[in-house]
Amino acid sequence: MRIDKFLNSVNITKRRSVAQDMISNKVVLINEIVAKASKNVDVGSIISIIYLNETKKYEVLQIPTTKSTPKSLQDQYIKEV
Repeated sequence: MRIDKFLNSVNITKRRSVAQDMISNKVVLINEIVAKASKNVDVGSIISIIYLNETKKYEVLQIPTTKSTPKSLQDQYIKEV
């Protein structure tokens, strides 16, 4: 699954356009490499998001099969590291 779709699908971002904007501003990294919107996410990948005050890291546990997932099931797909 593409990184922009993944971020939206597991409720890290509210909209895919927000995820795309973050990627274009180079604040999203996959395994410590700046991500491009077309980059695919794999199970076991570490996604880092650089915010103004902090950096959050998430480990991909599972790839969702649907376009969106309930926020209550977010911990099945990602784990904050």
